[in-house]
Amino acid sequence: MSTVRLLVVTAVQSERDAVARGLDPTAPALPHPLPGHEMLRTTGGGGPHPLHADLLAAGVGPAAAAAATGAALTAAALREQPYDLVITAGIAGGFAPVAPLGSVVVADRVVAADLGAESPEGFVAVDDLGFGRSSHPCARHLGAAVARALGAVHAPVLTVSTVTGTAERAQALRTRYEGAAAEAMEGFGVAEAAAAHGVPLLEIRTVSNPVGPRDRAAWRIPDALSTLCDAFGVLRTVLDRGAPPPYS
Repeated sequence: MSTVRLLVVTAVQSERDAVARGLDPTAPALPHPLPGHEMLRTTGGGGPHPLHADLLAAGVGPAAAAAATGAALTAAALREQPYDLVITAGIAGGFAPVAPLGSVVVADRVVAADLGAESPEGFVAVDDLGFGRSSHPCARHLGAAVARALGAVHAPVLTVSTVTGTAERAQALRTRYEGAAAEAMEGFGVAEAAAAHGVPLLEIRTVSNPVGPRDRAAWRIPDALSTLCDAFGVLRTVLDRGAPPPYS
C-alpha cells in the first residue's frame, strides 16, 4: 500500500475549504502549521493508495503563491515526507467558447501570460527576451486521466497579475495563446516552486465567469465552488484507483 502525499494550493480560504470537502467529506480537516500560514490536513480514499493532503490558502497572485508553496515544499522535504504531487486550484475566468460558465478546466500547461515586455511590435514573452521561462507543463498522463474523469477541458491555463476586464484584452490573450481555456492568478507561481523541487504539477479550475468585461452580477462564485468540491471528490477516486506516484 503506497500513500499519496498531495499539496493543494488555492488563493483564498473558501476555495481551500471546498477542496477539503471534496477530498474528505466525512471528517473535518485538521490545522497544520506552516510559517506565515495555517494549512489544513485531510485524508481520503480507502484503496491501494491512501491520500494525505495538505491544503494551503496562499494568497492572491503569483508571488504570494510561489512564496507559500515554496515554504510548504521545503518544510515537507525537511520532514523527509516530500509531496508526490502539487495542485494549484480554485475558481477562474473562462475563455468562451472553450470553457463556458460552469465548466471545469484541467491545465495541460501553465502560462505566465503577462510576464515579459511590451514593444512596438507587441508583447514579447520573457523566454524570447532571454530572461527565463513563461510556461510549465503539467503532468501529462495524469492530467489527461483527470480531465477525462471530470469531463473537463484539457488546455492551457493562463496566469495573470491583473485580471482581464475588457473585451479587447480578452481577445488579445485569445490571439496570443491560442486554445487557452481559463485565466487565474496563482498557477505560474505554484508551478515555479513545484519545478524547483522537482514535484509534478496539476492545475484544476472551475469557471465562475467569462474572461472579459467585469460584470460581478453575472459571476457564479458559489456554483463554481460547489463544482470545485465535486471535482476534488472525483480526483480523490482517480488517485486512489490509478497508478501510484511518481506521476507523469
